[in-house]
Amino acid sequence: MSASAGAAGKETAGRGLLVVSVMLATIMQVIDTTIANVALPEMQGSLSATRDQISWVLTSYIVAAAIMTPPTGWLAERLGRRRLFLICITGFTTASVLCGFAGSIGSMVAFRILQGLFGAALVPLSQSTLLNAYPPEKHGQAMALWGVGIMVGPILGPTVGGYLTEYYSWHWVFFINVPVGILAFLGVAASIPDSTPNDRPFDFAGFAFLSLAVGAFQMMLDRGESLDWFASTEIKVEAGLAFACFWMFLVHARTAKTPFVDLGLFKDRNFASGSVFIFIVGIVLLATLALLPPFLQQLMGYPVMTTGLVLAPRGVGTMISMIVVGRILGKVDARFPILAGLMLTALSLHQMAGFTMEVGIRDIVVSGLIQGAGLGLIFVPLSTMTFATLPTRARTEAAGLFSLIRNIGSSVGISIVMSLLSRNGTINHATLTEHVTPFNEMLQRPWLPDAWSLDAPAGLAALNAEITRQATQIAFLNDFKLMMVVTLAAAPLLLLLRSPKHAASPPGRPAAPAADH
Repeated sequence: MSASAGAAGKETAGRGLLVVSVMLATIMQVIDTTIANVALPEMQGSLSATRDQISWVLTSYIVAAAIMTPPTGWLAERLGRRRLFLICITGFTTASVLCGFAGSIGSMVAFRILQGLFGAALVPLSQSTLLNAYPPEKHGQAMALWGVGIMVGPILGPTVGGYLTEYYSWHWVFFINVPVGILAFLGVAASIPDSTPNDRPFDFAGFAFLSLAVGAFQMMLDRGESLDWFASTEIKVEAGLAFACFWMFLVHARTAKTPFVDLGLFKDRNFASGSVFIFIVGIVLLATLALLPPFLQQLMGYPVMTTGLVLAPRGVGTMISMIVVGRILGKVDARFPILAGLMLTALSLHQMAGFTMEVGIRDIVVSGLIQGAGLGLIFVPLSTMTFATLPTRARTEAAGLFSLIRNIGSSVGISIVMSLLSRNGTINHATLTEHVTPFNEMLQRPWLPDAWSLDAPAGLAALNAEITRQATQIAFLNDFKLMMVVTLAAAPLLLLLRSPKHAASPPGRPAAPAADH
């Protein structure tokens, strides 16, 4: 009895170290997608870069990570999960140090590419490792732990980045990864056992086609708004290249003996439906996060630190809901928490679509808490159900595709809302100025403030500034309303998902032992 209890305690302690280690690696990678955003103005001055050049600090990281996410499954089989984990943590941490010491925009972009290349595998590796470390009935708890890093990381990134930039310097945005990387390396080395490498051949043609397709598509999304989309030759070339390469990848994957990506994974109904769902979650999560900072800073006049603090409760709501749903997931149909999460997320976006210039911090925090709770309720059961009917051997490759689809969804969402924000702001401005005439009673004294006098150039300039402000606010509210519609439109997809309770062990596919790390 005591020996059994001792063995169970040792297993629990080992699993605890594994969870902490992989979560540190996950948070380190995910938080770097947003932590540098608020530091860009400081970097631009320090590195003597133009506005277009400094944007490559973000673009290079996103594109590199997107390209290297799909090969995670093959690399894990070829090198072993433990060895790949250690290589990626070491490379990412080293690249972070190099970014902190970068003295020019060229070197910074090069080191950010290295960061993206090494960090791409950390998220899918952590997800598959946690799924293998827990028995099927506890996969909800495993995904709750993993989801904390995935969902909270982007939310806390601007807060942490703003604090480090304001009180130290932009260099510490990257140096902060060093202690986290060291702890993650030591933990992974001690908790994940060695696995036998597999001699699966590498499909270079499939990798080349998919990499070019993903890279060109990401470039198109990241640069489309600044280049006026298809009015630009560059965007047309990138769109054509993305479509052509993706088509060739699909043809090659259906005809090759050992394709780079097993498209048969999408024959699994849960995985296919879950991939569509996570695409929508990616749109809503990061698109909303991309809208709120400029709304609070440019329209409301909040400083960087205040903006970060106002957004932080969103992460608190996410953490609380993930912990709760992780505990109840085995007792209720997993589709019910997802539906509740969709409704809460839609409710928060409805509240945000009613923001005015006089909106208070309390209203912003409450809507953020509700949205964070809603996204947490969606993410954990969705991740659990997506992988419930897949064999253990396919989890790492499937996790790589899952992460890639989520990241592409995020890029698509950000591109859409930012493009609509700019376009609708211009349209709204033109619509509002149609009413600025001397014959409008509201623009005649005593209604008109002295500062907006139509008889003086200074008054006209001040009035135009206010019109621009109001037009931009309307554009923000339209984007929030669009995100609400997208969230509600995802609800019917619940009918395609099967509950893990009934799908954890598909016929003819025995469950793998939990000790297979």
